Amino acid sequence: MILSRSVNIMARRNLTTAEIGEIVRTTRKAAGLRQDELAGAAGVGLRFIVDLEAGKPTAQIGKTLQVLSALGCSLDITPPPSPKGARKS
Repeated sequence: MILSRSVNIMARRNLTTAEIGEIVRTTRKAAGLRQDELAGAAGVGLRFIVDLEAGKPTAQIGKTLQVLSALGCSLDITPPPSPKGARKS
C-alpha cells in the first residue's frame, strides 16, 4: 500500500534517527493513519513503528525501508565525491 500524501523534506545532510522518526510520524499523521494501520500496511509490527517514531537508533534498516515505502517516502543516498587522482575500478 503506497499512500499519495507525504511530507516533503529536502535535506542535504545526515539525518538522525530522531529526525527519521519524526518524518515517519508526521507523514503517518498527515495520511490519517494510526500506528497499527501503518504497521499493517508496511508488514511490520506495531512495536517497530512505536520504536521507529521514537528514534530508536537500532531500528532495522530493512523494516525502516518498508515503512518509508508504505508511506510513499523516498530515501536518497549520495556517495561522497571521489578524491582527486583516485582510480576508478
